[in-house]
Amino acid sequence: MLKIYLCTVDHHQHWLVALAAFICFATAVSGMLLFREASRSGARNWLLAAGGTAGFGIWATHFVAMMGYLPGFEVSYRLWPTVGSLALAVVLITAGFAVALRFPTLVGAALAAAITGSGVAAMHYLGVMAMDMPALVRFDAVYLALSVVLAIAPLIPAFHLARSERHVLPACLLLTLAVVGLHFTGMTAIELVPSRRAASDVILLSQQVMTWLVSVAAGLVVIICLSALAHVRRVQGIVRQGERDMAVIVNGISDCAMFMLTPDGIVKAWNKSAQRLNGYAEADALGLSLERFYAGEGRPSCFACKALDEARHDGRYTGEDWSLRKDGTRFWSHVTIERVIDARERIVGFIVIIRDMTRAREDQERLSETRAHLDTALDNMYQGLALFDASQRLVLHNDRLCELWSLQEGVLRPGMTIAEIVPVMMARAHVDDPGRTRTALESAMSPVAAGTTVIECRADFIVSVATRPLVQGGWVSTFEDITERRRNEARIVHLAMHDPLTGLSNRAHFAEQCAREMDYSARLGQNFALVMIDLNGFKGINDRWGHAEGDRAIVEIGHRLQACCVESETVARLGGDEFAAGKCFASQADLSDFVDRLRACFDDDLAGEGHRIPIGASLGVAVFPSDGADLETLMNNADLAMYRAKNGRGEHICYYQPGMDENARTRRQLATELRHAIERDEFHLVYQPQHAVQSGAVIGYEALLRWVHPKRGLVSPDEFIPIAEETGSIYAIGEWVLREAAREAAQWDPDLKIAVNLSPVQLQQADLVQTITDILVDAGLPPRRLELEITESAIIGDRTRALHLLRQIKALGVGIAMDDFGTGYSSLDTLQAFPFDKIKIDKSFVLKAVSNHQATAIVRAVLALGRSLEIPVLAEGVETEEQLAMLVREGCTEAQGYYYGRPRRLKPEQAPVVTEHG
Repeated sequence: MLKIYLCTVDHHQHWLVALAAFICFATAVSGMLLFREASRSGARNWLLAAGGTAGFGIWATHFVAMMGYLPGFEVSYRLWPTVGSLALAVVLITAGFAVALRFPTLVGAALAAAITGSGVAAMHYLGVMAMDMPALVRFDAVYLALSVVLAIAPLIPAFHLARSERHVLPACLLLTLAVVGLHFTGMTAIELVPSRRAASDVILLSQQVMTWLVSVAAGLVVIICLSALAHVRRVQGIVRQGERDMAVIVNGISDCAMFMLTPDGIVKAWNKSAQRLNGYAEADALGLSLERFYAGEGRPSCFACKALDEARHDGRYTGEDWSLRKDGTRFWSHVTIERVIDARERIVGFIVIIRDMTRAREDQERLSETRAHLDTALDNMYQGLALFDASQRLVLHNDRLCELWSLQEGVLRPGMTIAEIVPVMMARAHVDDPGRTRTALESAMSPVAAGTTVIECRADFIVSVATRPLVQGGWVSTFEDITERRRNEARIVHLAMHDPLTGLSNRAHFAEQCAREMDYSARLGQNFALVMIDLNGFKGINDRWGHAEGDRAIVEIGHRLQACCVESETVARLGGDEFAAGKCFASQADLSDFVDRLRACFDDDLAGEGHRIPIGASLGVAVFPSDGADLETLMNNADLAMYRAKNGRGEHICYYQPGMDENARTRRQLATELRHAIERDEFHLVYQPQHAVQSGAVIGYEALLRWVHPKRGLVSPDEFIPIAEETGSIYAIGEWVLREAAREAAQWDPDLKIAVNLSPVQLQQADLVQTITDILVDAGLPPRRLELEITESAIIGDRTRALHLLRQIKALGVGIAMDDFGTGYSSLDTLQAFPFDKIKIDKSFVLKAVSNHQATAIVRAVLALGRSLEIPVLAEGVETEEQLAMLVREGCTEAQGYYYGRPRRLKPEQAPVVTEHG
């Protein structure tokens, strides 16, 4: 090192050394700036400029330093070695720069440094050998080798740093160091041996010429350096302005994130939108891998790597997937990754654009779900549907439309017109009248035909077409197969007008037919006969052979009656075992023939299941207009004649006569008025006390119904109760009696009972037990205080059912009394079959007991029977002291009758309490 120092200090002119160092540094700056521009743009011109500038500059540096060298001899320079050294420097330095650009790695930098350093060393030593002086030049091998190493080693980091804008100055210093180190170490390696200068014809360059040449070269280097600096500053200004403009644009984007990646997928630029969207500040995001924004549970491995590989290979990647924010939340993102390449098509990074599509995805999912629901709804509609646009072309249709018209999938296509669709629909429908059907379909599907049109394509294919215009233009047509509906409507109409068992006209239809026939006969001056028919003994058929056999009998009678009638005659079943027939006639002979044919239908027995069923009927005949000017009167009179026939002996045909059966007419009128008696508040209850015989104390009351008719006055129960039972009014009346009696008894002394008579018809009521329960609950009356009185005839009709019903009532806690015992059946089997709570001796025996020994015996026997069965016995109809005394002697415990008091109404303030009979 000392020798190098001494060579530099003692054998060189210092100001020329400084000038050489300046030229070298200027050369290094120019060369490195041009090298970086060549690296950025990839243009060959910049590479040649960089190599030429560096070669000329380093050559000028060498010869300036050589002119500052003081060998102690006059020195000239051979022309061609001098020119060769310049060419060698330019070529090898350019080659080194090219290698550094081609291989931007550390190995590439080392190779480029070796080529460039070797070129500088070769230029130096060739320039030394170009000196012409009276001395021989010898080299120290050690310093020569050291000079080459010093020329190469600094260039390795110099090439590596030259690519970065921020490291250009260090690279220039290292290049300057390499050239200066080579020169002074190389000059130290020289040893001059004086020798005579040999004569030669070689062209020599004097010191002055070399000074001029080197000055020109140095000036060119300075000019090139200044130009390079100016260019760099201009380019940097443009770049900075572009970056600022781009930054404004990028940061101004608010609906998507944009950031830059290195070729390895590392974030190197981050905008504010990216910070808002991903949650990372710029300082946190820089240096992160793209995979960080997609890593999470359930994510495929290296998802971002695959996206980058696609962008690297295809130049662009576009996709949608879940992205991860800093706080761990996710959002659905649309990702675009654009590859960024330089002029030499090398990848220098990636631009990533991310847009938050979460809401759009949710909207799309809702839209897809709605569309799926709509498709499902359309495909599952009972109706076929076709939607047309404003240009009268098909937009969509559902599967039901194709199914309805037996069309294969794909036959109906969007864009088809009505004129194209209708023939396709008719081709597979096999319509009865193609012309009429086509016209009807085209009209029904037309936008002007808003409404519903029914088209009968075939007898078994009836279509309802409904067309509705749309606000935005176009219309929708729906198609519904109503064939079955029409059949059902026809069946309903038939059932509404006909009896379901026999198929004959029912009462309503028969009334319409009769009204038309009566009007027709009046216009022709003829008569109309109405025949009411009631079967005799039909109840016996049901009781003996069952209701199924009874239904078959009704059907057979209906068939006979229908078969015996001609076209102008009509027959109907009015209900139960009642039939009716009607006929317009001009002569009495026509009427007699009609009635005889009807009567003949009952001459032969019916054929049962292995037996014969005798059947008869009563016929009542009334004639319009003589027997009635309106249908209601005519039917009532025919009914009266039928009841006369039924009650008569022998002949079962009766023609109506004026004044016939006024009693029946009265009963009918009472039955009509009885239906409205409750709502008109014409009923009320009276109460007859029941007493203990020994003490005379009141133990309860029997509720008795009274009807005060607004015109007839007080109507006897013996008169209206049978009518109520016949007409069915007894159900409503019986419930009213029970409810009213329970309501009033609830206000009495809690030890008093209330007895209510129960009609045999009421035992046929299916909900009787529930009705009694509801009445007791509503009135607040304990069940033990209610006693229901029934006669044995109520049980005989359907004994099993009646006893079952009574057991249910008794299970409620309600008492059951056998009323009018001793009359009727008085079967001991009934007393054995059901545990009655009381037996009531009929008043007919009590009234005769004092004067008639047989009546006394019956009373005594019933009392004995009650004691044996441990059932209390109450005697009805006690009117005298003698009758009471007899009952006391016979051991009777309870009694009621006029002796104790007549039945009377009770006002609220007269609510009874327990008292002794005075």
